[in-house]
Amino acid sequence: MKATAQLHALGQSLWLDNITREILDNGTLRRYIDELSVTGLTSNPSIFNAAIGDGDAYDEGIREKAHTGAGGEALFVELALEDLRRAADLFQPVFQSSQHVDGWVSMEVSPLLAFDTQASIQAARDIFQKADRPNLFVKIPGTPEGIAAIEEAIFAGIPINVTLLFSRDQYLAAAEAYLRGVERRIDAGLDPHVGSVASLFVSRWDVAIKDKVPQDLRNTLGIAVGKQTYRAYRELLASSRWQKLSKAGARPQRLLWASTGTKDPAVSDTLYIEALAAPDTIDTMPEKTLWAFATHGAVKGVLPEDGGDAEVILQRFADAGIDLDALAKQLQQEGAAAFVTSWKQLLQRINDKSAQLAKA
Repeated sequence: MKATAQLHALGQSLWLDNITREILDNGTLRRYIDELSVTGLTSNPSIFNAAIGDGDAYDEGIREKAHTGAGGEALFVELALEDLRRAADLFQPVFQSSQHVDGWVSMEVSPLLAFDTQASIQAARDIFQKADRPNLFVKIPGTPEGIAAIEEAIFAGIPINVTLLFSRDQYLAAAEAYLRGVERRIDAGLDPHVGSVASLFVSRWDVAIKDKVPQDLRNTLGIAVGKQTYRAYRELLASSRWQKLSKAGARPQRLLWASTGTKDPAVSDTLYIEALAAPDTIDTMPEKTLWAFATHGAVKGVLPEDGGDAEVILQRFADAGIDLDALAKQLQQEGAAAFVTSWKQLLQRINDKSAQLAKA
């Protein structure tokens, strides 16, 4: 049995952290589903920036939409949703067989709205309606302003992937927003079954402190934060508050591991995948990491529900002078800024291509 199938068997979903028109057209995504146990995918502005900018797969779509007067953000949203609808349809069988637990794709609201609650809510509503697929998550960053938008979106029945979470406290804020949204739906007599995942970014922790701690602490912080957050996740699912909602028909907001590609060439390229194997979670992987794990990875154990040695490891970082709370906030702000940069580059590329194709 492939390592990817073993992860799937222990109850962890494997999602692809990528989408391009090529992997849809040439059957690659279909093969990932059939051969590597992939049951969903995620996207972000950086992924689409590379997909649209590096090649000509989107040229015909850009040309056609530009002729109708579409441009900029509106043109991009249509291009992205064309891909995501196709992907969502490929995952529709697992979406149905898992009773909507798995088989999702994700589309991000404009990162320019990360600190605008009302605009984020409206953008989420528009994307979900335009997508016209029940298994599409709208991604909203878990910034303080985003948290308010997440609660309102859940109350409105919009499936949400909470992105850019970096710590247990940030995860708990996202989980609280989800719970409040569901509780409000129950109070209003609405169906409490609204899909959601909370995406914790892992590897960026280790990149941020790689030259600031002793050698034996390198590439251990992201995993320790993951373990600490997993304990909080398990405690929430065992709480009386959640049990009450579950009995009313709500489904858990699953914990998702993001940014799981190893950034340090000196360590294993499957480091984070192997360390964060856990039931009732999702691991979204870049293609390179997915292939690495499928070919030479191994399931070496299951994440302990009590977080294992997380607190001991985190204390060592605190003793080394790392302010973990401040760093979590910094990483979230930097992540939001990076998506803004990619978004602006993406829209500029689309505008440039539209002009070039019009001349041609």
